[in-house]
Amino acid sequence: MTVDPDLRELRELVAEFEPNRGHVLPALHKVQNTYGYVPRPAFEVIARQLNSTAALIYGAATFYSDFRLHPPAETEVAWCCGPACRVLGGDRIREALQEELGIGFHEQTDDHKIGLHVGQCVGTCHEAPQVWVNGKVEGNLTPESARALARGLKGDAE
Repeated sequence: MTVDPDLRELRELVAEFEPNRGHVLPALHKVQNTYGYVPRPAFEVIARQLNSTAALIYGAATFYSDFRLHPPAETEVAWCCGPACRVLGGDRIREALQEELGIGFHEQTDDHKIGLHVGQCVGTCHEAPQVWVNGKVEGNLTPESARALARGLKGDAE
């Protein structure tokens, strides 16, 4: 799922989208659903197909947190930035995860095993503060439990 596409394959993938019809997000989603991320060559291919510019396509891909510009890590950790999580100490959870994993947002560990990014609230506020590990809620976290979670993900839990 993280294989770089060739240009012909990308052109075929986005051929269904008509120019000048506002299909930037659907085209980006289709590419990401196919490859697991949006590879650099896709910006120019989508731009040509939609009669747009690569800069506009890149801007959309970097504006929305749903899109990845690099192959995903084996384990993706999404930190909830919603109001309930923030009020209940989410920033301390974020700091603990970043410190324990040694990475910032939109980064991966050197071995590409764990990635960390910002996630948007999905309404499971009763478990705040929380993160999602490959889409599964890990909630009611404290800085200590977040550190233990990170150690477990790294494989060196005590």
